[in-house]
Amino acid sequence: MEKLNGNLILIGLMGAGKTTLGRQFAQMYDCPFYDSDLEICSASGVSISTIFEMEGEEGFRHRETLMLKKLSALNGIVLSTGGGSVLREENRCCLREHGTVVYLHALPEVLLERTRYDSSRPLLKTDDPLKKLRELYMVRDPIYRETAHIVIESESCAKTLRKLVECLDGQKFIEYDD
Repeated sequence: MEKLNGNLILIGLMGAGKTTLGRQFAQMYDCPFYDSDLEICSASGVSISTIFEMEGEEGFRHRETLMLKKLSALNGIVLSTGGGSVLREENRCCLREHGTVVYLHALPEVLLERTRYDSSRPLLKTDDPLKKLRELYMVRDPIYRETAHIVIESESCAKTLRKLVECLDGQKFIEYDD
C-alpha cells in the first residue's frame, strides 16, 4: 500500500457508501468532509438532476471537473466524489495527485438495493436500473481499480469503516502544513 498523503478521497459507483462512510471517517479524524456532488448543487443552486436536464451529462461533468480541482486543492479533507468522476483522465490524475484514493467496491445487485428508493439519481431513471448499474459497473470498475490506491469491499457501513481504518492503521492520515 502506498503511503497516505494529503486527503482521503472516496470513489465508487452510486450507492457504494462514499458519503456515509466519508462523513463518519471525517468525524473520527476531526477533519473537514466534502461531497463533490453536494458542493456542485450548492454552487449552482440546483439539483444534479436539473443540471442533467438543462446541460446534459457533459455539462455536469464539466462542473464536476471544476469542483474536483477546487476541493482537491484543499489539504487534510475527506472527499466523497460522484460515481462518474473518474471518467475523465484529468480528474483521475487530480485525485491521485492530491490524496489517497479509496475505491469502495460493491456489485450492481447490492447497489440497486441501496439506491432503489432514491429518485435523485438521473442515470437510474430507466425501466431497468439493474441493467444500467451493470453497464456502469462494466465500464467503471476497471477505471476505479486503476485510479485507487486502496480497494475495499463496501459491506455494511460499520464493517467498511472498520476495514478502512485497518488499512490505514499505522499510517499518518493527514499531513497538515504547520
